[in-house]
Amino acid sequence: MALLDKDGVRLTVDDTVATVTLTNPAKRNAQSPALWRALTEAGRSLPGTVRVVVLRGEGQSFSAGLDRQAFTPEGFEGEPSFLDLARGSEELLDSTIAEYQEAFTWWRRNDIISVAAVQGHAIGAGFQLALACDLRVVADDVQFAMRETGLGLVPDLGGTQPLTSTVGYARALEICATGRFVHAEEAERIGLANLVVPAGELDAAVQDLTTALLAPPRDAVTETKALLRGAVSRPYEDQRVAERAAQARRLRDLAGLSD
Repeated sequence: MALLDKDGVRLTVDDTVATVTLTNPAKRNAQSPALWRALTEAGRSLPGTVRVVVLRGEGQSFSAGLDRQAFTPEGFEGEPSFLDLARGSEELLDSTIAEYQEAFTWWRRNDIISVAAVQGHAIGAGFQLALACDLRVVADDVQFAMRETGLGLVPDLGGTQPLTSTVGYARALEICATGRFVHAEEAERIGLANLVVPAGELDAAVQDLTTALLAPPRDAVTETKALLRGAVSRPYEDQRVAERAAQARRLRDLAGLSD
């Protein structure tokens, strides 16, 4: 069932699994403010039954990043150009970037697990969109790159935190500052990819992972995801407290004593 199909984004839902597809392969799924708003809307449209969200791109590339039209004086029709935004107030510029970031934030909600199926190019905003997801299954032709610094910019769509927490500060800095490509073998070795498969097997591998993710009880997965996300910032003793509280909730639920 399709719940959304607009501005280069299609959302379909099949009971517990939602699929968000980037649908502009002619432009290698280049991104725009309209696409970002559609992604935000997709997150808000998820039914409560959904447990796994798969993100994919049509065609040979996952997403080649921001559409360069954003940097032209005319920008996109009906949108302020990035140059016009830069000339505006600091408050407007900050609120506009915050709106763009919303498209990249909802993928790590504790009640869902998001899986990016990545093939071909995942550049800049495309790389950050893949990083927004909990897990990444990639084709052996994948090419990740963070090209913002080469344009005189920074990665500002939520990608710096998951990149650094995944590969470490030094490697994240090197990847971002050089803008070089990270290919499949390295992506798997440094943790950017959970699994690398031949391009023709990408959909089947994602389906197998989705089936495995749906096997345990939902509440147990939700509690575990929340614990693991919090573990990054909590001191060890605080994490032990969080574990006890989560386990107490699970035991009460299994005993039929939950509210």
